[in-house]
Amino acid sequence: MKRKKSFRLLRRLFKTVGADKVIYGYLLFFVLVAFILRLVDPGIDNIFRGMWYCFTAASTIGFGDIVVQTVIGRILTIILSIYSVAVIGIFTAVVTSFYMEFVRNKASDNVHEFLDELERLPELSKEELEELSERIKKFRS
Repeated sequence: MKRKKSFRLLRRLFKTVGADKVIYGYLLFFVLVAFILRLVDPGIDNIFRGMWYCFTAASTIGFGDIVVQTVIGRILTIILSIYSVAVIGIFTAVVTSFYMEFVRNKASDNVHEFLDELERLPELSKEELEELSERIKKFRS
């Protein structure tokens, strides 16, 4: 359940910062480049080979099993590679931001819970006081 909630929160974060549009635009561009390469480059004879080439270029693996031979193919490869690095950077930044916010919220919840217990100190049972004491000792170390 937590995993599903985290995924929804991450999707909402991508949408809020506009990164979802960047990713959708990137995917569209990726397929478009694969299609154009299929049309203009003699080494790419179908869309699947074009997508495979785009994947190896975008991921900077570059197996070399498919090589573009035209100027248009090389220019599209350069643009796709730069776009890929930018999208990976944006994706990494959004995920890191999400994680930092998640950790900050969790710490804030723990502090609020702790302060709530301190406000109710006279009402706590002996077991609850001992548990609170253990948590304070853990916090100090």
